[in-house]
Amino acid sequence: MTSLLRFGMIAAAVAVALSAQAQQNTVVAIKAATAPVLDGDASDALWSKAKPITVKLANGRNFDGGKTTATIKAAYTADTLNILVVYDDPTLSQRRGPYQKQADGKWIKLKDPADKGGDNNLYYEDKWAMIWNINGSIKDFAKEGCFAMCHDDDPPKPYGNKYTETAGEIGDIWHAKGVRGAFTFGQIDDQWLDHTRYDKQKAEGAGRKSDAYTGGGYENVNLVNGKPEFMNKDGKAANKGGTYWIKAEDEAPFDDSKFVADDEVAAILISKFTGDRGDISSSGKCADGKYTCEIRASS
Repeated sequence: MTSLLRFGMIAAAVAVALSAQAQQNTVVAIKAATAPVLDGDASDALWSKAKPITVKLANGRNFDGGKTTATIKAAYTADTLNILVVYDDPTLSQRRGPYQKQADGKWIKLKDPADKGGDNNLYYEDKWAMIWNINGSIKDFAKEGCFAMCHDDDPPKPYGNKYTETAGEIGDIWHAKGVRGAFTFGQIDDQWLDHTRYDKQKAEGAGRKSDAYTGGGYENVNLVNGKPEFMNKDGKAANKGGTYWIKAEDEAPFDDSKFVADDEVAAILISKFTGDRGDISSSGKCADGKYTCEIRASS
């Protein structure tokens, strides 16, 4: 699983800017007549012309020693911004909290025994994110990046909360969730961030919020009478050639007779966002120990 920093909610925070003068932590987007093909392939000729920056990341899951280095490039056309992100990742993590059939026929949801509340790092999906400093409003963002907004000692969550320090400090979040869009729909979850503090009833996500959307999204598959409510219509176990997600169009009533002990099935139902939350496209691949993702935002 990819958790590039030590926070379960956001894996990486990178400032990406268009600038005439490249600085050490600035990606400079090159101008292009046409956008690269959005296929998760870094061999497009355009990317060989773009100047990369590298971002060292630590305390991740399933990396070599918990560390990896991301390479980032950017290119723009008249109406698109295109970003390439590449980093070493020896595992493709898609086993997101599945249900597993037991020897006695019961179904249980697999859980990370170390999960203290929302910080599952065993049965989860690859994730990463970029945060954009809107109008330069977030103080110390250029120097601290994500840490200007990450409060890891902020109860009651074991991994803390994310928010800016003062009113008027706002960030845009491009959140790549492997199972819930990045690999399955080619879609980045478009979110944003402000100074809101945690409130169990009013702001459980603290400062982190989602853009408005008109349809789509994801929801958990519940146990009904001890069995998952839905399955993929192909009837395959997720650990035997099936998937750890169910697309809305592939949803079917659950048929327990198709599964035997140790079979796993998806516990998440997904569909593509429509509206502002779904307006960033992507294409990602994980092969030969390397993760490659292309992102496109259109004007």
